[in-house]
Amino acid sequence: MIAAMLSEAWRALGANLMRTVLTMLGMIIGVGAVILMLAIGQGTQFVVNQSIESMGSNLFIVLSGSTTSGGLRMGSGATPTLTLADADAISELNGVAYVAPSAPGVAQLMYGSNNWSTSVLGTTPSIIAVRDWKVVSGYPFGESDVRSATRVALLGRTVVQNLFNQGEYPVGKTIRIRQSPFLVVGVLGPKGQSLDGRDQDDTVLVPVTTAQRKIFGTQFQGAVRYMMVQAVSAAAMPVVEKSMTQLLHQRHHIQEKMDDDFSVRNLTALAETAATATKVMSLMLGAIASISLLVGGIGIMNIMLVSVTERTREIGVRVALGARRRDILAQFLLEAIMLSVIGCLVGVGLGVGGSALVNKLTGMTVVITGDSIVLSFIVAAGVGVFFGWYPANKAASLEPIEALRYE
Repeated sequence: MIAAMLSEAWRALGANLMRTVLTMLGMIIGVGAVILMLAIGQGTQFVVNQSIESMGSNLFIVLSGSTTSGGLRMGSGATPTLTLADADAISELNGVAYVAPSAPGVAQLMYGSNNWSTSVLGTTPSIIAVRDWKVVSGYPFGESDVRSATRVALLGRTVVQNLFNQGEYPVGKTIRIRQSPFLVVGVLGPKGQSLDGRDQDDTVLVPVTTAQRKIFGTQFQGAVRYMMVQAVSAAAMPVVEKSMTQLLHQRHHIQEKMDDDFSVRNLTALAETAATATKVMSLMLGAIASISLLVGGIGIMNIMLVSVTERTREIGVRVALGARRRDILAQFLLEAIMLSVIGCLVGVGLGVGGSALVNKLTGMTVVITGDSIVLSFIVAAGVGVFFGWYPANKAASLEPIEALRYE
């Protein structure tokens, strides 16, 4: 029975091929647009999530305070109000997993005939755990290197690519940072771009004391620009933030009405806000593209109504020969569903091909998931049933005598 109805529906659709193709066009464009927009949105969300994961989890950044000189107000970090002793004190607080004090700067690196200007970060071994950084070659420097201000360095992938010849093993080599020799003890795993587009692999890590004494120098012994603090869990973050603030108030002798000489920022909250915004954008792109499916469904309904009018005598003959109302209903409903499903299949190919083309032409990351394809099929079938019901019901409700007399 079903096979016969499918065969009849196929013949009915093929009777006017051009009209059938034009009817499916709305569904093809709708499904293709939904898959393409979801692929772009999910690709963007994937990139943002990767950047968030590369930052580490449960993170705070504690910045040195601002200052005013000659009427000019400087921003955070302008005054070295944080010290290594502050970092040691914070590491003793309940709920704190790691603290990585940092003294950043920019320096010229040299190796053989090659040179490269990059970010040099003076820090402690805790930075590896805080940033969830992998050392893919060699080993990280230790606390003894910090105490002794040893000239050792960990290189990011971008630095290795620009400073060493292809295939050359950097570990064990000696590079120069501002004319001072440094032994390369390890190579960091790739991190990619940060949320602000900065290349996180274009960096060199050295012991913080080495950066202070032998690269950048400092007027204040032990001063650092900022500290990265990792809480043991997301649930502990509010308590850790409050404890850090109270501790720094005590250590810096800040009274109740005085301005803080530091600032604490929740990096995890900022990252989650960016992820939420990207997710909303992805949903909006999908919703906008779904309007095309609605338009395609209306097109199916209009053509099916025309088909019912053209085939009124055929319907009358079928009823007169014993066809039941549900048979007529199923026949026309099946035609509407076939239009939707065939249009969906072509639309899936269009969406997947369009996504690959966007990736190739623009380099934009696109992510095509099985969920988006399955969703497109379900929605296409639903649209076929929804918009095909009225024409099918109209056909099934025709009186046989009136249908046979129709010209």
